[in-house]
Amino acid sequence: MANDVIIPSSGETAEDIATARCVLKNDVFLGGDLNIIRLNNDSGSFLCYQLNGVRKREIAKLAQGVSVVHLYKESLKSLVVSIPSIDEQSKIAYFLQLLDERIATQRRLIEDFISLRRALLQNAISRGLSKKSWKLTSLSDILTERGEKNSAGYNVCSVSVSEGVVNQIEYLGRSFAAKETGHYNVARYGDIIYTKSPTGSFPYGIVKRNTQKLPAAISPLYGVFVPKYDWIGILLGYYFESEVNTFNYLHPIIQKGAKNTINITNSGFLANSVPLPTDESEALTLAKCLDTISDKIILEKSILTHYTEQREYLLSKMFV
Repeated sequence: MANDVIIPSSGETAEDIATARCVLKNDVFLGGDLNIIRLNNDSGSFLCYQLNGVRKREIAKLAQGVSVVHLYKESLKSLVVSIPSIDEQSKIAYFLQLLDERIATQRRLIEDFISLRRALLQNAISRGLSKKSWKLTSLSDILTERGEKNSAGYNVCSVSVSEGVVNQIEYLGRSFAAKETGHYNVARYGDIIYTKSPTGSFPYGIVKRNTQKLPAAISPLYGVFVPKYDWIGILLGYYFESEVNTFNYLHPIIQKGAKNTINITNSGFLANSVPLPTDESEALTLAKCLDTISDKIILEKSILTHYTEQREYLLSKMFV
């Protein structure tokens, strides 16, 4: 029924099942592996916000099991919640719903800017190749291997799909580096990095441009390359953001080992070609345009962070 609150009865982790959802319509068919909380005169939306906020950890503690955890209705009955008047419940739920909608809008806005950036680059490539103002260029002609080792003891960084080169401890919460990192590769600002490791929708690894101002130590398994010109590195960074572009570039040159590992030398990575402008002024204009959109994306992400932090703060303080 509408206004019912549902919580999973089982899942892989306690955190997975400690999630409440409010049914918004009548005559909805649901799976059987659910706890259903039917309210009399209270707001299901309000209760969901409370259960997903300060009560989430308490719900997780009620779960039982190891490989598969279960949450029984008898255990949920012991949970204590704060219930104000129905008028106040409605006002709080409405405000939080507005905030959720604003967060969703902000995420769509960011995705739209990312899509715009990709579309501009792909249109420039298609138009340039048809007009022959772009040509296929071998990476071996425009990239050289850096070959610098971490003798200076720079901070160890990871390479992420969404964020590029990031401080490992700040991004992952801990270091996964070896005790000694002198043999790690050094990546400097503007370098192109190839990770050689399958990641999500990038089955042959990711290619990223390093935008960190300070030198970074990265895995010795990764390839680090210096672009002939900075605009080349900028365009390559945007080009390889696309899963399709990355797959199409790497697939012909990849060799897999017996354990499905990716075997490719740094020189082998440079063996294929990518489309690039033949006119430097066109390249600089395009790179500046794409960078401007990237700056806008960074700004919009900071706004999203502000909204999500505001939401988490309200949820943590509102129902204590």
